[in-house]
Amino acid sequence: MTDQPDQPDQPDQPSDSDTGEPMRSRPTFAASVVVVGSVNMDIAVTCERLPRPGETLLARSLSRSGGGKGANQAVGAARAGGARTSMVGAVGDDGDGATLLADLVADGIDVSAVSRRGDLPTGTALITIDAHAENTIIVAAGANASVELGPEAMAAIGAADVVLSQLEIPQDVVAAAARSRRPGALFVLNAAPSAPLQDDLVGEIDLLVVNEHEAVDLAGGSEDGLEAALTHLTDRFPAVLVTLGARGARLLRKGAADVVVPAPRVTAIDTVAAGDTFCGVLAAWLAHGASEVAAMRAASAAASLAVQRHGAQSSVPTRSETLQQVRQVYAAEPAAPSDRSEPPARG
Repeated sequence: MTDQPDQPDQPDQPSDSDTGEPMRSRPTFAASVVVVGSVNMDIAVTCERLPRPGETLLARSLSRSGGGKGANQAVGAARAGGARTSMVGAVGDDGDGATLLADLVADGIDVSAVSRRGDLPTGTALITIDAHAENTIIVAAGANASVELGPEAMAAIGAADVVLSQLEIPQDVVAAAARSRRPGALFVLNAAPSAPLQDDLVGEIDLLVVNEHEAVDLAGGSEDGLEAALTHLTDRFPAVLVTLGARGARLLRKGAADVVVPAPRVTAIDTVAAGDTFCGVLAAWLAHGASEVAAMRAASAAASLAVQRHGAQSSVPTRSETLQQVRQVYAAEPAAPSDRSEPPARG
């Protein structure tokens, strides 16, 4: 386990004039997010284009940086979203694991529920990025396949306003974490990478977050396209949020009007952490008590900044940058806690 720095002061609660049906009623005394998910070392190469099968290309550059969908989303919630954030996961008892945990701690993230495994290596993601910011990713799970919910994890989950998870760790663990949340807490699942969901997990989901491809996959590979897939998903889940890249984001509920937020117009150079930044900020703002419209705007604003930078966690903007982007793009004062909830600056 790693010693923790002092956590940021309790942020002010938002004063939100935006409308939006709440996911669940939540107490207003805390704004805390627990992320249950993966922690990886990303090894990324940039190329003019993605290689064809059997082809060898020369890379323009190579970098190593912190990644994993879970850790990326935790950084999004803490650095860009301003929430008290805890990480539940596992790394190897190796140099990569030590580096990744130190990076999370530098962002004010509590890593006391991240276990160190001596029998497994830290998870690794191999990423190729082309000149148009498109990418392919292959993940070797390593210690991520061994995540367990120990006492520290259960305590963190039980105190959280929002529990956020993904599918880079075993679904049994994700479902157990969802069941362990306190009454009134929100469980958000980013169903990525795409995979069929276990029945016991489906029943716990308050908000499903997917991109277009994941939506179609989760709906059984519907040949009728995205709209048919979303109709199917809204029959299964209370709320579905689909991210549409440059076209923004859309929140759907059966029998209710869709909530649509356009994306800021930017030139992307690296989209590796765009979705994770979106999810982390979304969870943080919902934990703060913001409306769904305000949370989606903030998440879209943060993601639009992330795609203009290289790397995964290194691309996640600060809270002040995110708030400024909301003001500039949506011409509205962000309905969010004050900037004094900014996590500690990275050295």
